[in-house]
Amino acid sequence: MERGRTSKSNQTLVTEFVLQGFGEHPALRVPLLSCFLALYAVALTGNALIVAIVGCSAGLHSPMYFFLSNLATMDIICTSTILPKVLAGLAAQENTISYAGCMAQLFFLLWSGSSELLLLSVMAFDRYVAICRPLHYSAIMSPGVCAALSGGVWGLCVLKAAVNTRLMVRLSFCGPRVITHFCEIPSLLLLSCSPTRVNSIMTVLADGFYGFTNFLLTLVSYGCIITSILRIRSTEGKRRAFSTCSSHLIMVSVYYTAVFCAYITSASNYSPERSKVAGVLYTALSPTLNPLVYTLRNAEVQRALGQLLRFPRRGTVN
Repeated sequence: MERGRTSKSNQTLVTEFVLQGFGEHPALRVPLLSCFLALYAVALTGNALIVAIVGCSAGLHSPMYFFLSNLATMDIICTSTILPKVLAGLAAQENTISYAGCMAQLFFLLWSGSSELLLLSVMAFDRYVAICRPLHYSAIMSPGVCAALSGGVWGLCVLKAAVNTRLMVRLSFCGPRVITHFCEIPSLLLLSCSPTRVNSIMTVLADGFYGFTNFLLTLVSYGCIITSILRIRSTEGKRRAFSTCSSHLIMVSVYYTAVFCAYITSASNYSPERSKVAGVLYTALSPTLNPLVYTLRNAEVQRALGQLLRFPRRGTVN
């Protein structure tokens, strides 16, 4: 695709963007570099361990952990799409990204972000069936159904990311080239010198489905779950029922708070500083907290982790 032509002879199309990041705070460069490096290391290690644990431990071959493994995979993709460039920007004086690299970053960010929203809804439905319809759980959440749900999430979100990225590629960028944090739809639309009406409409529609609709589905699922738990007479029964979904509920709260702050706003209300903070939450903090919450609050995962990391003693036979 040729990007050297424009309708105005005195305009030059942008071939690379400058990622501003946290460069306006030079005194915080080293602390932020250390912080983001630690977050990235914990997120990458923790989520990779979850994928390995679920894959290797027969006791975790259940729908809940299958979807948790999918979520961990998307967390790895999300953090690896954003944080390496953030770290490079903090380590260097100027952080640039090519036009093609920016579009690739946008695609993987959209794919992983929307997949996580759908997976959170699927996981909420799984907990609803487990608590509200326990006798039918095995039939409803069969391996075939779980595979279909997972495949549907991945396929639908790849399509969504491809459509939005293709619409972005159609735009021309011939003015300012400074992006606040990373390549995302609101910040790129602000830099475009082409009409962005179609992009804005598609963004609103995607926000409505992936954000608001999934949030309502998750809310309805947990409304039914809480109602069902309150009907349990024994205190121990209530505690055990709530413990099966408390970790997921914590992560839903953190993730949706960040996403709503970052994206469920119109282009006219877009705030670069607010988006930067929200971006840190859902691309760095949320993927880091996911494995910690699920391992620290889940005895089954702790046992499986202990078995996975246990080394046989010398001279013993298993």
